[in-house]
Amino acid sequence: MTGLVYPPELPEILPLPTYDNPQGAASFGGAIVPVVNENGIVTARAPRDYVHGEAKLLHPVVHLHVVNTKGEIYLQKRSAIKKLYPLYWDTAVGGHIEYGESVLEALYREAREEIGLKDFNPVFLREYVFQSQTDNELVFAYACVGDFRPEPDQIEVAEGRYWTEREIDDSFEKSILTPNFEKEFTMIRESLQTLL
Repeated sequence: MTGLVYPPELPEILPLPTYDNPQGAASFGGAIVPVVNENGIVTARAPRDYVHGEAKLLHPVVHLHVVNTKGEIYLQKRSAIKKLYPLYWDTAVGGHIEYGESVLEALYREAREEIGLKDFNPVFLREYVFQSQTDNELVFAYACVGDFRPEPDQIEVAEGRYWTEREIDDSFEKSILTPNFEKEFTMIRESLQTLL
């Protein structure tokens, strides 16, 4: 398992000011996130909205799969206000690592914010790069097992529930699940089963 490697000095913040955009990074919204290479080495900082824009800069995110003792997998329904895939079902927890955070700090913060989950023991599953038309993410995927009762925040997460593997399989490629979840679930399915 790897994490993030921050430089000893604060790296530059992107985008730099230009003639066309004299405000540079200040003209974009969102938290400041690390820009990384595929090995998790932080090379710059940038606003969240900028890394998802035309620049499509590689940045780190965390995912947490929550599995109960029956082997069911908790999924969250993304809220209607989400820019990407509103009202699609997705990984129980997913979010950006903010600049200065470790992978585990971000994982616990996102779990608490999105579904009120605080006391859990994360197991590292894998790290991979996910690319799409809008995303270029270095994903750190984890899982936890227990009979948790997640409480969606009702802002970022509309609702949530436990799904059987069969329900998930039956929903593939039907515009019910996010493409990122479908790809990741295919990669980690066997790892989740070994946790039970």
